[in-house]
Amino acid sequence: MTAGSSQGGERISPGRKIVLADNNKMHMETVIAKDDFASAGEASSRVKKTLTMLGVSPALIKRISVAMYEAEINAFIHGGGGMAYTDVYPDRVEILIEDQGKGIEDIELAMQEGYSTATEEVQMLGFGAGMGLPNMKNNADELTIDSHPGEGTKVWMRFDISI
Repeated sequence: MTAGSSQGGERISPGRKIVLADNNKMHMETVIAKDDFASAGEASSRVKKTLTMLGVSPALIKRISVAMYEAEINAFIHGGGGMAYTDVYPDRVEILIEDQGKGIEDIELAMQEGYSTATEEVQMLGFGAGMGLPNMKNNADELTIDSHPGEGTKVWMRFDISI
C-alpha cells in the first residue's frame, strides 16, 4: 500500500547546508530494542539531533520526528523491536523501519484514525491511541507500508527538502 501527503519540500535554514561525508548521503542505523520502554524513541531522537546539526528547517524536523517516532513505537509495541535506517540526501530524507512481528492484517483499517490493536497495558502507558499510521501518512511526503500477517512490517517514508 502506498499513501502520501502533499506537504511539499521544506527549506534548509538560512546560512546552513547539508554536508554529507561522501557527497551523496549520510546513513544511520539504530536498533529498536524490544521490551525496553526506556530506549523507545531513541532512533527518532538521534535523527532529530542530526538533522538539527545539519541545519534542516525546524518545521521539517518536526514532521520527520513525529512520523519516525510513530513508526518506531509501532515496531517496538507490535513488532518486538526491529531496525531503523535513515538516509539523508541533499534533497530528501528516507526512513525505513523494519520489524519481524506478526504483521498488519488489514492496512486500510489500520490507517483509520483511532483504530488500534495495542493491548490495554500499552494503552495505559499512553501508547496505542490509533494515530500512528495516520500521523505517518500526514507528515511524510511519501509513505509505503509492506506488511503481511506472520511476516513483519516495513514502513518506508520520504521527506523532501527543497534548497
